[in-house]
Amino acid sequence: MSRIRNAFARRGFYARRRLSVLAAATGLMALAGLFNGPAAQAALPTPVSAATARTYLASLTVATEDRTGYDRDLFPHWITQSGACNTREVVLKRDGTNVQQDSSCAAVSGTWRSVYDNATWTAASDLDIDHLVPLAEAWDSGASRWTTARRQSFANDLTRPQLIAVTDNVNQAKGDQDPAEWLPPVTSYRCTYARAWVQVKYYYGLSVDSAEKSALSSILNGC
Repeated sequence: MSRIRNAFARRGFYARRRLSVLAAATGLMALAGLFNGPAAQAALPTPVSAATARTYLASLTVATEDRTGYDRDLFPHWITQSGACNTREVVLKRDGTNVQQDSSCAAVSGTWRSVYDNATWTAASDLDIDHLVPLAEAWDSGASRWTTARRQSFANDLTRPQLIAVTDNVNQAKGDQDPAEWLPPVTSYRCTYARAWVQVKYYYGLSVDSAEKSALSSILNGC
């Protein structure tokens, strides 16, 4: 009888162990799905609140702009972030939905919505990665005094709300203009844009000109 009881006990032990292993495997597969499933649509990192942006703006130095000596190549951009992926490809992956990349990390398919104009695209070639505070604008307002390493960090900043995938011709229409000269066509996005602009300028210690500060103040006061 004791041998029979021991046999049943061993069967119960192995059955419980199989269930435990199965549960663990199921949990691992669920976690894998979180990491390997379709990417949710994202955008630039959420900027500071309007109240914080107003405080930041009040502290920025007001100065006239000086573009003497500007050259885009002084801001090394689209540097390698990991493996074969450069900054542009990282932003395209982040800002799109179901983005598929080839072995060189180029986005070969996906869907992107440009928040500046609410246009939707399915080809990465229709998108530019906008430097929300343009490189020339940064140069004009203090980056001319930076080291090349700091300018590189600015041009590839994935932490602050500085890089975003948008419709290429909209970005080209913006050029290097500040908010006194250009704002996103989608008016509902202008508050986010102004908050991001001020946060980036504040973080990097850049100045604003008087017209730029006035435009930003007007937008933030209406947020």
